[in-house]
Amino acid sequence: MTDSHTHDPVRTVLVTGAGGGLGRAFALGFASRGHRVAVADIDVDGAEETARLVKDTGAEAWSGRVDVTDEASTRELAEQVADFGDGTIDVLVNKAAVYGTVTRSPLEDIDPAEWDLVMAVNLKGPWLMTRAVSPYLPDGGRVVNLSSATVYSGSEHWAHYVASKGGVIALTRVMARELGRRGVTVNAIAPGFTLTEASRGLLEDAESYGVDRGSLRRASQPDDIVGAALYLAGPDSGFVTGQTLVVDGGRQFI
Repeated sequence: MTDSHTHDPVRTVLVTGAGGGLGRAFALGFASRGHRVAVADIDVDGAEETARLVKDTGAEAWSGRVDVTDEASTRELAEQVADFGDGTIDVLVNKAAVYGTVTRSPLEDIDPAEWDLVMAVNLKGPWLMTRAVSPYLPDGGRVVNLSSATVYSGSEHWAHYVASKGGVIALTRVMARELGRRGVTVNAIAPGFTLTEASRGLLEDAESYGVDRGSLRRASQPDDIVGAALYLAGPDSGFVTGQTLVVDGGRQFI
């Protein structure tokens, strides 16, 4: 049996929220398969650093700023990345999200302004970004949205974050219906607690958090999530759409 990855055509991949953490891991993962990668983040310096790391692998890279809550910003980014990709954007990974800075509070105490911010970035953002990229997605294009395993656990004191990520799953299903008419697949990944910079800042015991609740008794690393994105964006998942892949080491069914 041959390794199909060696036969993957070079594609143009846009990753939002790629200035660090899991987004950077996605960018480097796609670069490792030889794809050209467009790195976007509201943090321009972080995006430029990720692009430099991508170029260090030998892959083509482009970086730019985007505010995923702003329609004009998303449209401008899509136009720029399409130019980088010779007129098309083959893969969109909607990673940009508010996470590490979200205040954990009982639902009665959540600040409505913070609720609106979380929804704007985490839910409106993937919609606006996909809306902007849609004209450039070819037949066989892929959209990968980032949800969260907290949707299934109902993580307490995080109603705004969990609700936003639950909305991503619902949005994914609608997008799959609509874009599927053009041969584009849309799927979501729901990672469990993963050791990114943001996650380490949330908990003192981040290295061991939840490990005893998993089937695989170790902490999740960013690279554990990258494989799911490569699969959902690659040729082996051509008939998979509207689905949510939970990548949490088997915590949710224990």
